Amino acid sequence: MQIGFIGLGAMGAALARNLLESGHDLRVFNRSPARAEPLRKAGATVAASPAQAAHSADVVFTMVADDAALTSVTFGEMGIVASMKPGTVHISMSTIGVATAQDLAARHRHAGVGFVSAPVFGRPDSATQRKLFIMAAGADEHLRIALPLLKELGQSVGIVGADPSQANLVKLIGNFMLTVTVETLGEACAVAGVAGIDPMHLVELLTNAPFNAPPYKIYGPSIAAQRFQPAGFALPLAQKDNRLMLAAADALGVALPLASFVHDRFLAVRARGFGSEHDLSALAHVALADAGLARTGTPVSR
Repeated sequence: MQIGFIGLGAMGAALARNLLESGHDLRVFNRSPARAEPLRKAGATVAASPAQAAHSADVVFTMVADDAALTSVTFGEMGIVASMKPGTVHISMSTIGVATAQDLAARHRHAGVGFVSAPVFGRPDSATQRKLFIMAAGADEHLRIALPLLKELGQSVGIVGADPSQANLVKLIGNFMLTVTVETLGEACAVAGVAGIDPMHLVELLTNAPFNAPPYKIYGPSIAAQRFQPAGFALPLAQKDNRLMLAAADALGVALPLASFVHDRFLAVRARGFGSEHDLSALAHVALADAGLARTGTPVSR
């Protein structure tokens, strides 16, 4: 297929390379052109704008940082929708808010082009290995086009429904659960450390017993070792998703006490100097610091 791909951060670049290696004709765009150079050398065409990347494409993928970036590359000056031919499907793999996804779906319908939300669970290394878990939602005729491509990119594709925004809500719910897991691990390691139990040993014991699941195995050792770099899931992006989750719950009239607590934890850890170079696991720093276990060398100011 002829595919346009916009957004070549760590995750987007891995996805785009997989599509290229699957034999598709790929035209890519990234705001920082240097990020596109490895793909150009691998055989992709580098576009000068999102609109150029989308021109004549059968499918257009976007993987950008947030709601504003997605709206800009979709509908802004030289955005993709203006150059998409009728029947083309836009597959958005970004983690965005429910309200933004609903607006995007309506505006795509008005423009006569398809829209599928397909946010992912997994880190860039999972994307490289095609081991992402993908949540997809959209009209049946659009999913029929999107699904074969999505199956090339992940180990599973879960179909949420016909409303694209519901896939984004499921992704936000999953990330909410992940942040609570990180906070739980931080508090657990704090209690163990004060009691004289090696936090790393605690994590090993529990992840080999009832908590033998990827979130505990991925984040547990990093938290026990207070190793918060490199950023597999950058702290500010996780904080953004927490805000989006609270906004979605507020719109539905649903109270989320744990998400509200985690929101304050994000503010506290950011106030201590942790930022975009740090992983979500750094959220646990606050619990460890409150217990007097924070190691020297951690940020202490903005």
